[in-house]
Amino acid sequence: MLIGAAVFSRPLVPASLLAALAGGLVPDLPMLAMVFWSTRISGIPESQVFGQLYYSDAWQAVFAVDHGLLLWGGFLAVTVWLGSVVLRAFAGAGLFHAVADFFTHNDDARRQLWPLTDWVFRSPVSYWDPRYFGTQFAVFELGLVVVLTAFLCWRMRLWWQRALTLGVAAILLVPVLLTGGMHGLHGMG
Repeated sequence: MLIGAAVFSRPLVPASLLAALAGGLVPDLPMLAMVFWSTRISGIPESQVFGQLYYSDAWQAVFAVDHGLLLWGGFLAVTVWLGSVVLRAFAGAGLFHAVADFFTHNDDARRQLWPLTDWVFRSPVSYWDPRYFGTQFAVFELGLVVVLTAFLCWRMRLWWQRALTLGVAAILLVPVLLTGGMHGLHGMG
C-alpha cells in the first residue's frame, strides 16, 4: 500500500493518496474475505486455511484474477489514456502490489499471467517464509515501511493525508512492536 502511495499519489491531488492506498489493498481483499469467512464464520482452523484451502484450485483461481498482472497492467494503461490521476494512482498501486507479490512468493506463488498461461513463478524470496529469506525480508520490509511513511508525511501537505499515512503505518508496525516478531507485518508465519 505504501509503495503504491509513494509512487502514484500526488500532493496536488489529495484524493490520489486514498486511491493509491485502496489500490494497494484491493488485490488482497478477496483473500482476506475468504480467510475471514473460513476462520471466523465457518470455524476452519487457520492451519487448514493456509495449509489446504489457500492452495485449492478454487482459491488459486481467485488469486489468478485479483493478482493478475495483465488485468492490473491493462487497467493502468486505460487510466493513463483517460488522463485520470486518481484512477492511475489506484491502478498503479494495484499493479505494484501484484508485481511485488510476483517477486516475493515461493511455495504460495500464484498464476499471475493468467489467462495467457497457468505458469507460476516461484521466487527464491518469500516475504514471510523463513526457508526463503522471509526473516531477512521482514527486516527490509520494516525499514521500507518506516522510510516510505517518513517520505509520504514529508511530501503530503494536508494533515489528514499525514494522519492517514501514519494510520496505515501503525497497522503494519504496531503488531511488530507488540509481539517483537517481524511476521506481524503480514500476519503469516
